[in-house]
Parts: sequence; structure tokens; C-alpha cells
Amino acid sequence: MNAAVRRPPVERGPRAAVVALDAARIERALAVRSRYRYVRPRLVAEGAGWKILSANCSRKVDPEGGEIAIAWFEPDAGGRWRLHARDHVEGRWTLVGEGLTLDAALAQVCHDETRVFWP
Repeated sequence: MNAAVRRPPVERGPRAAVVALDAARIERALAVRSRYRYVRPRLVAEGAGWKILSANCSRKVDPEGGEIAIAWFEPDAGGRWRLHARDHVEGRWTLVGEGLTLDAALAQVCHDETRVFWP
């Protein structure tokens, strides 16, 4: 497991185990993604969900190659996920999918043929 991952505060009850499993699933999927496989993205807690940060190797967003936000996985009340991409020009998150399973959201981020997430 990546030591850089910061978990949300420890909860009591059944949701706590699910949060840890979600993080592990995201980390495993990122390890086999198709874009920028030579960088190690970080997974950090963002609200009730998870945000992916990565070095900007193309330097299209940050000329210094610094760390940029890639995607935000936000759980909804029905056990599904909202997926957001970072709009670096506007400096905000853009909703790109909702009502997704975690697997479907991960597939969009990891395969990203149109470079919505990995600029």
C-alpha cells in the first residue's frame, strides 16, 4: 500500500471498512493505468471521497512539472460514485459522470484516451 495515502478519520461501524477497501481498489487500478505509467500518483481523502494527485509530466498545466489534481471520486447516497475531472484552466472540478460503479469510474480515469483526466 502506498504510504502517501492519507485516510479519512477513523469511523466506527460498517462504513469504515468500505472506505479502506475503496482506497485499496483505486490504488490497484492506478497501478495498471494506460497514461503516464512512470509516475506515482497519490491518493488523498477529499470530503467523503478520494482525490488523485500526480506530477504533471507533460508540463501543460504546470511548467515546473509540479503535482496537479487529476480526478475526484465522490460517493453518493445510493452507494454509487460521482466522477469529477479537474478543469485546470477554470480552477474547478467538472462533473463527468454520476451514478457510476467504482469500477466504471476507475475505467474512465485509467484508460482516458481523450486526456480528460491526464493532460
